[in-house]
Amino acid sequence: MEISRRGFIKITGAGLAASSLGALGFGGAGEAVAALVRPYKLTAAAETRNTCTYCSVACGILIYGLGDRAKNARPGVLHIEGDPDHPVNRGTLCPKGSGLLDVVHSPGRLTQPRYRAPGSAEFKPVSWDFALNRIATLMKEDRDKNFIAKNKDGATVNRWLTTGMLAASASSNETALVTWKVARSLGMVVFDNQARV
Repeated sequence: MEISRRGFIKITGAGLAASSLGALGFGGAGEAVAALVRPYKLTAAAETRNTCTYCSVACGILIYGLGDRAKNARPGVLHIEGDPDHPVNRGTLCPKGSGLLDVVHSPGRLTQPRYRAPGSAEFKPVSWDFALNRIATLMKEDRDKNFIAKNKDGATVNRWLTTGMLAASASSNETALVTWKVARSLGMVVFDNQARV
């Protein structure tokens, strides 16, 4: 083995420093420092892929949450970041997307549907079943009352002009196609997308 003079000085200097630390009582310092290091917070987290809800760009996000659905485990979102495998944003997020964790933990965030009865001044929390049934009932009543099957010339038009739909821009192409087909099959002519708003 060939070693240069400079290499020899480096090796002996490192050996001298290590033996001096051990002689002065700092030999276990490395183990003590290693014991104090916190474990990485995402090691026990469950990862979920989703889409950012802010705009029509539809950036991919990774949501990390705790809780393994055990009886006494309390689930909660602890970290949100850009999805590096997503073709739209490739791991990057704008300032609004970077602040999604604050939205999730905001005390003003609605976590259930609310309903204001006719004549009432306040919104009250209701179940999802109530909310969806109420929407479906009102849509059915409006469609039955205002559906136009034929125009004045007798041509079949199958139009429903009094209700419209605003679709979500952050949905996938497949979801957007199904949404469009449902709206058109009901006869809705007024149909727009959040991306234009």
